[in-house]
Amino acid sequence: MSASSSPVNDHTSLSESSTPQQVIVELMKLYYNHGWVSGTGGGISIKKGSRIYIAPSGIHKERIKHDQIFVLDDSKDENTENTKPICNFAGCEHLRMIYNPNDHGYNFKISACQPLFQLCYSMRGAGAVIHSHALSAMLATLVFDKEFKVTHLEMIKGIKGNGFYDTLVVPIIENTAYEEELTDSMREAMEKYPNTFAVLVKRHGVYIWGKDWVEAKTHAEVYHYLFECAVKMKQLGFDPSVPPTTN
Repeated sequence: MSASSSPVNDHTSLSESSTPQQVIVELMKLYYNHGWVSGTGGGISIKKGSRIYIAPSGIHKERIKHDQIFVLDDSKDENTENTKPICNFAGCEHLRMIYNPNDHGYNFKISACQPLFQLCYSMRGAGAVIHSHALSAMLATLVFDKEFKVTHLEMIKGIKGNGFYDTLVVPIIENTAYEEELTDSMREAMEKYPNTFAVLVKRHGVYIWGKDWVEAKTHAEVYHYLFECAVKMKQLGFDPSVPPTTN
């Protein structure tokens, strides 16, 4: 299988016909410029049909190329090309490698976020997941305890199923030494908060998903706006979780 694809000019040229590889490459450049995936941290994964596309670990995300993206099969078909499991984490044992960049001259590890991405696919039916190390997301986990809460902010409407008067809640889980060790607590948070499209990780960052890369991108931009807004409101003495009073 060839991982190559024709280039696009930048993220504004992406469309429904863009390949998952094109989307990942361009969004990683965009999110690097936002400060969400600096220092090789963060990442993105896309699911299209039974195929999962995921960027490698330990590489500068703004420099990722199309042929450096792993492609996995999620069909649970015993007759997939490679019968050797790529990971032994719960819920991932059935995944099979379809395209491995290491077969083409590279020496990469698959993203350590893969078990967390898989939770979003299996539990939420997500089509794309973004993991951000944005400063706003990390700071939001410090000014809130177990839940991030905001209400009466126009941008809340950008999260599917929410409106201006609603209270948007995002669970916050404790960080661990290794990414895959977050799996159990993230699963519990997703079960407890069935309407969330994000899970914050204390002193770490956030996982955000959507039905496809377009919705995931929208959710990511809105959540990051709300994280930054809430932190600044707290600095100014406002409680973003409380409706404004009227005289």
